[in-house]
Amino acid sequence: MSDRLREDIAVTLVHLERELRRLDAWETQLPEPSRLASEVPFCHDTLEFTQWVQWVFIPRFRAVLEGDHPLPTASAIAPIAEDALARLAGDTDALLQHFRELDAMISRQGK
Repeated sequence: MSDRLREDIAVTLVHLERELRRLDAWETQLPEPSRLASEVPFCHDTLEFTQWVQWVFIPRFRAVLEGDHPLPTASAIAPIAEDALARLAGDTDALLQHFRELDAMISRQGK
């Protein structure tokens, strides 16, 4: 696993946060712990997709990078993001592109 790939993923996570903030979809208040403890994929039953990205996806991915843990070998979050972000006001094209880039980076290294 290259350090370059890890750096590229870290930069993409920063871009995801930046775009969520630009779209006014970044929250200042942490959801209740029970909402974060959902066993349903993407906490779909307790959080909005953007909340899951902010409070679960980005922090866990950063922990993987910082702890030098193995990266996933596949990713297909972009289609889920496309569906979820269709309901979000504003231009989400850049945000979706960052999810696509993340999927591509992870999928390439997994081969």
